[in-house]
Amino acid sequence: MKKSLLFITAAFIFFSWINFPITGELNGTWKPVRQEMAGNPMPESYFEKQELILSDSNYTFSAESIDKGIATYADGKMDIYGKEGVNTGKHFMAIYKLENDMLTICYNLKGDGYPEGFETKDKGLLFLSEYKKASK
Repeated sequence: MKKSLLFITAAFIFFSWINFPITGELNGTWKPVRQEMAGNPMPESYFEKQELILSDSNYTFSAESIDKGIATYADGKMDIYGKEGVNTGKHFMAIYKLENDMLTICYNLKGDGYPEGFETKDKGLLFLSEYKKASK
């Protein structure tokens, strides 16, 4: 009985952390400094007014319009669920890395799997964005 209770407790703790947002790690306001799609760099004028705000599992992305939703992330993988705006009802899969105050996210805009790396060349529906954390 004790072994069963211990197993159930351990399983509950383990499964409660899968895809649970890493509170605080990515929190803040992020400004794009470079973007590319299918290996082609986007002009700065395309992203200069964009902003990504992450607050635990909530995100707000401002561009020509505002998108809001849920982002879960762990172990370099991210799942993004649009709840308001043009991406309502969509699920995007991405990979990310955080180095110093730079956040790099490679999105699979098709949503059918996580990108295998941060290279977008010859991969038409992969979009890469490098963000710098905004000053407080």
